[in-house]
Amino acid sequence: MTDELELLRDWDADAAPLTEPARAKARHRLLNTMARAERHTDAAPSRRHALRLATAAVAAVAVTGTAVLITEGGAGEGDRPDRADRLSGTATPRMGSVSAATVLNGAAVRTGKHEKTVAPRDDQFIYSKRVIKETERKTGAVKTYEDVNWDSVDGSKRSLTMELGRVIWEEPLEKGEGVWPPREWSKLKKLPTHPKKLIPKIIGVGTSSKPISDFTTHDWYDAYFMLGELLKWPVLPQGLRPAAYEALALVPGVKAIPGVEDSAGRTGVGISYPKSPFAKGKYLIFDPESYEFLGFRDERTSASGDKTYIQLSHVVDWAIVDRLKQRP
Repeated sequence: MTDELELLRDWDADAAPLTEPARAKARHRLLNTMARAERHTDAAPSRRHALRLATAAVAAVAVTGTAVLITEGGAGEGDRPDRADRLSGTATPRMGSVSAATVLNGAAVRTGKHEKTVAPRDDQFIYSKRVIKETERKTGAVKTYEDVNWDSVDGSKRSLTMELGRVIWEEPLEKGEGVWPPREWSKLKKLPTHPKKLIPKIIGVGTSSKPISDFTTHDWYDAYFMLGELLKWPVLPQGLRPAAYEALALVPGVKAIPGVEDSAGRTGVGISYPKSPFAKGKYLIFDPESYEFLGFRDERTSASGDKTYIQLSHVVDWAIVDRLKQRP
């Protein structure tokens, strides 16, 4: 099968490249659509469908999914967290300050020492189980969900995913469709394991050749989103996950928020990206001492718009299996 990145680069290759104003305009429209969809959905943003990509024109200007689970939030120094914040893990106790770069680079070192590399076959499935603790902001009511998923590695088979306990069937990829991150091991292996080379490679899903020194603000939005989507995938080649953590540390404006609690009740450091307007209240959460990745914090709004939910989640198990619904 053709590599998704190559497919996107070759798509409509004879067309004139988009100008930067056209690129920015299209990106702005797509990201606004994404933000509106997330604000008015009852689907769980902590468990995304595969990021499907149809054409290089779309991929070059924006990513067609919901924003990565990282952004501003948390109680600042001197602020008093409200009851919902205390219940949903955003209250900030006294903790020593630490930079986002220190946390992310520390996570890269730790992952490099402890990561397990297992290469799946294209005909297999990735099984994963995620716990989500959801708190309604106004009332403090808490519900806990255990979502189990079976993702087809190469997208040629139906996948079964769950969102807040609801079962969703994802149909096989159609001709000309790809996903980000690519599932096949051969495609993942082509991604650079040097952070400064990885970032340009994923901008526009491989359609851009500009160095990071020439990145616009919107390019960094895209880079942060694509890196976050890459890190959600549980099976990556040796060195790719550490490179993605190091690449996130290079994004201008990333912040460390102390005192963020995960869905298992562990208190960690949240990594946010305040510059992004599309991911309010979302974090990656790390252990403040070992820099082990703990999970996500996210927010969603009900379809009616009158309720806001704080979501804390973490993956408790994953494995490579041969059949749909097979458990390790």
